[in-house]
Amino acid sequence: MATVLGVALTVRLGFWQLSRGHDKEALHAAILSKQAQPALDTVTVLKDKGVLSQVHQRVSLEGRWLSKHTVYLENRPMQGRSGFIVLTPLQLDAATTVLVQRGWIPRHQQDRTLLAPIETPQGLVKVNGRVASAPSEVMGLGETVDATTGQTTRQLPIRQNINVVSFSHEIGGALAATVLQTDANTDGLQRNWPEITAGVEKHWGYAFQWFALAAVQLLLYFWYQWIKPYRHAR
Repeated sequence: MATVLGVALTVRLGFWQLSRGHDKEALHAAILSKQAQPALDTVTVLKDKGVLSQVHQRVSLEGRWLSKHTVYLENRPMQGRSGFIVLTPLQLDAATTVLVQRGWIPRHQQDRTLLAPIETPQGLVKVNGRVASAPSEVMGLGETVDATTGQTTRQLPIRQNINVVSFSHEIGGALAATVLQTDANTDGLQRNWPEITAGVEKHWGYAFQWFALAAVQLLLYFWYQWIKPYRHAR
């Protein structure tokens, strides 16, 4: 009975891992399909801002940088090097602004507050990219949020994390979306963003381990219940 229960459990877990792997493959295919669609221009976005909720949708936007609100997120490594992700709001019109992850700069080896120079062009600029989720959070120290205003008590250019809602209050206007800029490296910024992968290899590996454990239980059962008693009797 213990063998039956153990084998049933491990086989079920193995199929569960296979199912998760297939789900991730389907999700990855959907992402690639979304990225293969034509980029939406500024006119289309302003007519229907709902398209900015479609993560991975390609966009080609024209607007003006709100350079005074540029933020540097620290502890964001790229290709094994420590550095900052640079974010600047891009104003499309008087009522629509998006937060753009413009690129990455390396950290100074001795003084982390000494930022590498970047260029922020004035006037109308064109940004190619894709709608993205807000930057991931890292462990933050020394930053709190005022429950009334939603603003951080440490509004500095260099930050550990950024909350899109509170940052909207800080700049005085709502942010319609977060956009990951995918243009070639310019303005002193690197944009060698990691490719989006399905990440199914670990699920195949877990499934193999569960099925192997089920096989081991069966082998041990036959060895101790059948083969070993038979050899002892002989």
